[in-house]
Amino acid sequence: MPSPKIQKWSFQKLIHHESVCGFIFSSPFIIGFLLFTILPMLYSLYISFTDFKITAAPLWIGLTNYIRMFTGDPQFLKSIAVTLYFVLVSVPLKLAFALIVAYLLTRKNRLDGFYRSVYYLPSLIGGSVAVTLVWKELFATKGVVNNFLSLFGLKTVFWLGDPAYAMWVLVLLTVWQFGSSMIIFAAGLKQIPVTYYESAQIDGASQLQQFFRITLPCLSPVILFNLVMQTISGFMNFTQAFIISKGTGGPMDSTLFYALYLYKRAFNYFEMGYASAMAWILLIMIAIVTALIFKTSDQWVFYESKEEK
Repeated sequence: MPSPKIQKWSFQKLIHHESVCGFIFSSPFIIGFLLFTILPMLYSLYISFTDFKITAAPLWIGLTNYIRMFTGDPQFLKSIAVTLYFVLVSVPLKLAFALIVAYLLTRKNRLDGFYRSVYYLPSLIGGSVAVTLVWKELFATKGVVNNFLSLFGLKTVFWLGDPAYAMWVLVLLTVWQFGSSMIIFAAGLKQIPVTYYESAQIDGASQLQQFFRITLPCLSPVILFNLVMQTISGFMNFTQAFIISKGTGGPMDSTLFYALYLYKRAFNYFEMGYASAMAWILLIMIAIVTALIFKTSDQWVFYESKEEK
């Protein structure tokens, strides 16, 4: 049997070991991740195979929820179509706008101060709920936008009541909230060596050529990051659509985003099993789209370290 002295020495050695210290300091995160992420996910997966109305115990029904989505629920397919349309339109516009603004912010000109003040404004305002409420008032029938259009003799547009325009109001709102993407783009632009541009200028390259031949290739890893993050965010869009449409997804389901329809199934109809199944389908959709983006990135993302090999 080891002596107390040896036991004490072993314990001190164990407690001062790097891996033990790492586990001790990371244990709050690990415990929280297991309790509040992994376990709820596993329970959600189980619930997705049941008929669960909250007020009664879950009843196992196998794949019925999943089959019902694709064969007996037109609103489910409509919500997918609306979400895909929103992602395909809003994400490229948002990234392009953020890149242009970031490009202007990193260039020395007389309007530096103006750009920095105006383009940081959406980020300063913060709070997507507050911003959405302001946006809703701007595009109301008697809002600022219609009043401005009336100055040119244009008719009143029912921005939030016409299915043709309601989605574009949300797209504009998303594009306007480009602050986070712009900051990341600006940081990436500042990392591009100035010598690249100096060499290009000596060779007689125009500003446009420098942008497409130097800026975009060097910035492509940052574009990839922003593209993935904004695509995921687009798929999970909920708050803006909920407030603008008062939780209905209207007019005529034109703003029925996937996350909004999932919420309605869960908390309006209390179909927790069906909503859980929808949540897993959403996870799978995001995973597939993200995988496709990474798969195609080999064709358009430029890494200097890769070129040196």
